[in-house]
Amino acid sequence: MSKKNEYNAIEKLAIIDELAAGRGTREEVARKYNISVNTLVKWRHRYAFYGMDGLEIRIRNRSYSVELKLQAVQDYLSGQYSQYKVIDKYKIASRTQLKSWINKYNGHSSFKSDNEGAKAMTKGRSTTWQERIDIVLHCIAHERDYGKTAAQFKVSYNQAYQWVKKYEEGGEKRIAGRSGPQESA
Repeated sequence: MSKKNEYNAIEKLAIIDELAAGRGTREEVARKYNISVNTLVKWRHRYAFYGMDGLEIRIRNRSYSVELKLQAVQDYLSGQYSQYKVIDKYKIASRTQLKSWINKYNGHSSFKSDNEGAKAMTKGRSTTWQERIDIVLHCIAHERDYGKTAAQFKVSYNQAYQWVKKYEEGGEKRIAGRSGPQESA
């Protein structure tokens, strides 16, 4: 794959049809057209989900609102959806795009939306052990709604999620924390 081959939507459909007709394995068809197997799989997925629009060459990148990015990341981190399900649900261009958002979220970075400045994805803060217990119990009592719990207690989604996970693995002692001053028992 030394040079980048660009195929138009009709050519991509013909390549997908060749594979569907059984005129070669994924590897053989990909090699024949000097594309990666991943590209071939991505084209099939986009065609199945978006039709011909999914195969069009994009002149401009898609833009997504901060709210959509945040919801997509939270859906994935909840464990209820795979990356593929999330990109289908929110019509995100690729898993790479979603992974980038997840990395920004976990790194407490910011997202940008068209025509606006950066908005902080997470607003994590230091908490006491008792606050973490209260947050965990509230989240569990409210059907594990990490997003609303995080907003109510002014912590990050990821903090709420991790504390609940640790609490379920080992009880209250698991969320005591290991950094900063330790509270006396």
